[in-house]
Amino acid sequence: MVFKQLLGAFGVGGPSVETVLAASHTRPGDLLTGEVRVQGGDRDVHVHQVVLSLVTRAEYEHGDHEGAGSREFHRGAITGGLHLGAGQFQAIPFQMPLPWELPVTEVYGQHLHGMAMGVRTELEVAGAVDSGDLDPVSVSPLPSQQRVLDAFGTLGFMFKSADVEEGHIAGVHQELPFYQEIEFFAPPRYEGQMAEVELTFVSDPHGLVVILEADRRGNVFSEGDDVFGRFHVSHDQALHMDWENQVEGWLRAVAGHLHGGFAHGSHGSHGFQEPYGHHGDHSGGRGGPGWGGVAAGAAGGLAAGFVAGAVVGEMLGDEEEEEEEEKDEPSVGDAFAEVSGQAAQDAYQAAAYEQAYEDAYEDAYEDAVESFEEE
Repeated sequence: MVFKQLLGAFGVGGPSVETVLAASHTRPGDLLTGEVRVQGGDRDVHVHQVVLSLVTRAEYEHGDHEGAGSREFHRGAITGGLHLGAGQFQAIPFQMPLPWELPVTEVYGQHLHGMAMGVRTELEVAGAVDSGDLDPVSVSPLPSQQRVLDAFGTLGFMFKSADVEEGHIAGVHQELPFYQEIEFFAPPRYEGQMAEVELTFVSDPHGLVVILEADRRGNVFSEGDDVFGRFHVSHDQALHMDWENQVEGWLRAVAGHLHGGFAHGSHGSHGFQEPYGHHGDHSGGRGGPGWGGVAAGAAGGLAAGFVAGAVVGEMLGDEEEEEEEEKDEPSVGDAFAEVSGQAAQDAYQAAAYEQAYEDAYEDAYEDAVESFEEE
């Protein structure tokens, strides 16, 4: 990130700031390290403190009102007061502990469509705060989380999108004011019984809670509803647990309308039991089986470059909240998302769904670019 001149609090000719991360890829619970480089302007200034904060994009619901906006959720000062002379350069090293509940933004190097995470740098002077750098950060899963994601790939789930939603899950201890939902199309063998399955991780230093939510479709005998399941395990247990059989068993119970061990309702009223299951050997899962198909389109090409880079700043740079009903002018990303969603649905219904999914997304990208150019 190049130096950015600060104008709000310092005015024209004020200092410039640049944040350089030792690594832009990290994991929940890690230390984010780097240095903040400050270049003096055309006059001396006194900086009260330099603050770093984590920012993501979160969706919210308040009654009938829904929207989304950038949300700061973790901040801390990396230095106290300092005198910055005209033209003087200072480099301030930092180590920033990251929350264990940090949302995941990429899997096996593939960006999860819908996610954005960044580090913002602020300089405070005379009671005023000036926001400078905003640097994108990529968050990979913990090994225990990756084990669950590998099982999803093995079972034939296809990645749809991911988002962050404000609120707390009843019965689960959370440090952050939101949780992440990773959304998948259910395996083709459950077509007609459930449309999507959402996966949520809530982690701490000792273990993680794995929360599943299935959108079960109704039939002539019953209405459709949401069905939940929860597993609370240590990180070591998660690594050795037979997630393929555990998740498959849960899917069969959901599809068969067997409600033992599961609860119904919204995220505000989870009443889960704790199905630990048995802890057997891995049933596959090494090296990410299935994730080439799981994230082939939504996390490939366009998303890996366009979304993970420039769009992160665009998504997080505006402090004003926006309602979901409000539409901006369509972008390449918007066109891609619209076309790729239909492509995934078509591929989902195909017999050779994995190869069809990859082919469909290649066509979707070309259609999206053409759609954008025609606007």
